[in-house]
Amino acid sequence: MTTAQATRRRHGTWRRILGSGLLLWVLAAFVTAITANPLLVPTLVMLGSFLVPVTFVAWAFERRRSDQVTTELLFRTFVVGGVLGVLAASVAESYLLQPSPWMFFGVGLLEEAAKLGALAYCTRHLSVRSAQDGAILGATVGLGFAAFESAGYALVASLTVHGLSLTDLVETELLRGLLSPFGHGVWTAILGAVLFSTAGRSGFRVTGRLVGAYLGVSILHGLWDSMDSIAVTVTYLLTGQTWRYRLLDEGYLPEPTAIQVQFFTILSWTGLLVIAVTGVVFLVLLLRRRAAEHG
Repeated sequence: MTTAQATRRRHGTWRRILGSGLLLWVLAAFVTAITANPLLVPTLVMLGSFLVPVTFVAWAFERRRSDQVTTELLFRTFVVGGVLGVLAASVAESYLLQPSPWMFFGVGLLEEAAKLGALAYCTRHLSVRSAQDGAILGATVGLGFAAFESAGYALVASLTVHGLSLTDLVETELLRGLLSPFGHGVWTAILGAVLFSTAGRSGFRVTGRLVGAYLGVSILHGLWDSMDSIAVTVTYLLTGQTWRYRLLDEGYLPEPTAIQVQFFTILSWTGLLVIAVTGVVFLVLLLRRRAAEHG
């Protein structure tokens, strides 16, 4: 096999993962639907929750700069980093957060700190660190976090008072699968790029740039999680009527109109799109700047 053939073969791995995984997920959903066998639910949950994150990790792996970024390291950062991040964030959120309008921003601060700590732990032994490899490994931790978190959401969505809801499970997996690379994946990639680019010979350092990046992605995270609430508030401010406000003041939730539903949907998806584009653009500019500095 020539070098060019080997390169093309290596660069097609993520496509094969996506294609075969998607086929298996559709097959699992179909068999679960026609048999109503609850024993298949874990299979469907794991396939749907891990397919997109694993595909993006494979795609990112093909763009690594250092031979230190091995498949073993990727596996460790995906699993160990993802699980440690989920567990640390869960404990911190349980003991430190209380319901409030700012709760989602607290979630962002805690979850991004947990993922950053997990990334630093998993990559502490690397001797050579570049911004691009930091972004790849950071995205791997973020996508591992997203995969395990999505599995939990999908499982909870499937359990209703009427029994197993396959529709809710599939909808949850589709939505979170499509969004996960532009959320947790991008945010932790940004932190990884900054963490690696500011590291010294003795290891990682807490610098002003790292703190700024951490606060920035935490704000994006908080806005992402609170977008539904923001969209509802803006919708009622722009389309609400006096009698609806009185019902809200008395503790009643009036039925939304068709226009309000449409307005809410447009606002929420537009907000998520703006946040996603902001994160991706920031990551691209960050990597280009670091490449230019070392070019």
